[in-house]
Amino acid sequence: MAALTIAARTGNWFSALALGVTLLKCLLIPTYHSTDFEVHRNWLAITHSLPISQWYYEATSEWTLDYPPFFAWFEYILSHVAKYFDQEMLNVHNVNYSSSRTLLFQRFSVIFTDALFVYAVHECCKCIGGKEVGKELTEKPKFILSVLLLWNFGLLIVDHIHFQYNGFLFGLMLLSIARLFQRQGLPILLRLVLNPWGQAIFPPGLTKVLGLQKRHMEGAFLFAVLLHFKHIYLYVAPAYGVYLLRSYCFTANKPDGSIRWNSFSFVRVISLGLVVFLVSALSLGPFLALNQLPQVFSRLFPFKRGLCHAYWAPNFWALYNALDKVLSVIGLKLKFLDPNKIPKASMTSGLVQQFQHTVLPSVTPLATLICTLIAILPSIFCLWFKPQGPRGFLRCLILCALSSFMFGWHVHEKAILLAILPMSLLSVGKAGDASVFLILTTTGHYSLFPLLFTAPELPIKILLMLLFTIYSISSLKTLFRKEKPLFNWLETFYLLGLGPLEVCCEFVFPLTSWKLKYPFIPLLLTSVYCAVGITYAWFKLYVSVLIDPPVGKTKKQ
Repeated sequence: MAALTIAARTGNWFSALALGVTLLKCLLIPTYHSTDFEVHRNWLAITHSLPISQWYYEATSEWTLDYPPFFAWFEYILSHVAKYFDQEMLNVHNVNYSSSRTLLFQRFSVIFTDALFVYAVHECCKCIGGKEVGKELTEKPKFILSVLLLWNFGLLIVDHIHFQYNGFLFGLMLLSIARLFQRQGLPILLRLVLNPWGQAIFPPGLTKVLGLQKRHMEGAFLFAVLLHFKHIYLYVAPAYGVYLLRSYCFTANKPDGSIRWNSFSFVRVISLGLVVFLVSALSLGPFLALNQLPQVFSRLFPFKRGLCHAYWAPNFWALYNALDKVLSVIGLKLKFLDPNKIPKASMTSGLVQQFQHTVLPSVTPLATLICTLIAILPSIFCLWFKPQGPRGFLRCLILCALSSFMFGWHVHEKAILLAILPMSLLSVGKAGDASVFLILTTTGHYSLFPLLFTAPELPIKILLMLLFTIYSISSLKTLFRKEKPLFNWLETFYLLGLGPLEVCCEFVFPLTSWKLKYPFIPLLLTSVYCAVGITYAWFKLYVSVLIDPPVGKTKKQ
């Protein structure tokens, strides 16, 4: 606290927070790392030692390249630094290669690229307002938001223990969101055509028609780039598409907030389309020239992997699978089911595979797509017909991410961060959003615990989770202390239940005889319990979006 007080007086509190979390990341370097560490080492080797024509065909390792081309080029750039650490890590045939220098390089590469995330958080803090309830630095919304993002528990353990590069990817997303909030300022495309004396080549009239004085184009450009780094962000693409069409391509609204159809601008649509086309051409163009697009897309969308990941994401399908399991057990006990006719591929085997449900109808990729679209549509409808400005866009984005997490095909548990991080921006604005955030982030973060299953990381994950959760709850309660409590008794009881669940899974279950016969029970309990909380947060946020009035009506009131 003393350090923060000094930093506050000098105006460098944000730098102090960023430096502190960077030092923590350095302390986590020796911790456990998952198979994702080998995945990215293999991608370094593929992009460094093979021509581009072989990148998406190479299959020496089971961890084949399955991210979009921009990420492949990102690995290619990193590989030219990696060769100065350990040349052997760049050999495609050195499967499962590891060395101390390889470890240091990959860990530090994640920490270094997180600089983009730090910058994005700084930009978000400029444009997200909140209630000023006290003079203390720690009570200011910008400070609270900075801690919630920079010190996010889930991002820390997924990137800096488990190992991935989500930090700079979320940095791109948050920076894109920030640009859509920042309605004024010169965007990148305009700066490129400024001469040394600061005079624009475009005439003032054309600049106004193109809307270049706003930052929609920057937001669109950054998101297009992000999609070609990691295609999971397609989950939130509908929110971007509808918002940009509604607020950028249509230039005026009626007094009641509804759209003025004659204000549609073809120039703006063409400019947006040109941005998306140019980014896509830069990314996919080389593979189109090589006639390899079908191969690239087959790697990006592997629908043969099955409905659920080996460790169930805590979503609707976890509840669905658990119900099917309960019904099958009851059916066998009551002799309604024939044991010989039960599918051999088990959903609790811990393997990534396709399986058939025993009692309930089996789920296909098409079914999950339909469910996801149905879940997203109401939020898209509200974004179009009940405009609430950039904040409405942000809510829609979160609901798109959560709906895709809830009903998507082969969803990874780590995808919950796609909703948690942007939800942090809303949490400092309204008490209702803060309540949803706390339920979502506490439950979602706890659902990541099974990713770190080794004994040395047990105290680390528990301590970091407790510190982040206690800070989140206490800081937001302080921020909204003049309003009603953030939790009702049922929500409080549910969140407190995570404690006994952890004790049961980590300390009690290993001592029972069930450990060998039913090893999947801790994962099943964690996924199902957390799925209830995440489903509740999704539903609660949806209700608030549906009942909130448009911006125009809010102002009149």
